[in-house]
Amino acid sequence: MRLQFIVDTQLPPSLAEFLRRRNLNVTHVIDYPSGALTSDKEIIEIAQRENRIIITKDSDFWDYFFVKGYPPAVLLLQVGNLKNSELFSLIDRRLETILSIYTENIERLIVVQRNRIVLF
Repeated sequence: MRLQFIVDTQLPPSLAEFLRRRNLNVTHVIDYPSGALTSDKEIIEIAQRENRIIITKDSDFWDYFFVKGYPPAVLLLQVGNLKNSELFSLIDRRLETILSIYTENIERLIVVQRNRIVLF
């Protein structure tokens, strides 16, 4: 199974492009009809319909994951405010691990922090 992702509103569209350059199937909410106004509910529906992992900074998806469970899978970035270049570098350093974890079991919430990865 090829992993697919959707990047949430509060993260830059350039993150989706950055990940596409790493040969990943990634969309950003701006690629959908509601664009930047896409609600969390719509993002969840898209993720479920298209079998995508949500990349977000929004802790509401944490709550959804623990209340409703999988799907969708969530990659939660708890890294504070970073320049895009710093964010991309952080993700790039962790990407192989993240992909390996999701390939092994997509039914996960992965929390990426500046100095560690936490799995649920």
